[in-house]
Amino acid sequence: MKKALALALMILLVAVAAEARDTHVNGYTRKDGTYVQPHYRTAPNNTSSDNYSTRGNTNPYTGEPGYKDPNDTNSSSPFTTNPSNR
Repeated sequence: MKKALALALMILLVAVAAEARDTHVNGYTRKDGTYVQPHYRTAPNNTSSDNYSTRGNTNPYTGEPGYKDPNDTNSSSPFTTNPSNR
């Protein structure tokens, strides 16, 4: 009984830790009129290597593999301006 309880507690802690990394984004309409569906993303931090779209990672909600190069410093971000995208 103690082993089963310990296992259940460990599973719960792992699930809570995984959920803590995610941020829910409400649906919104862009300036061009395009509607963006509600979705989850990784919590903002100082690295892009843990983003779902980074190669080597998998989006746990869609099962899609990452496709962006983790070493690409020129990738665009909605939070920064990339001069090459102007």
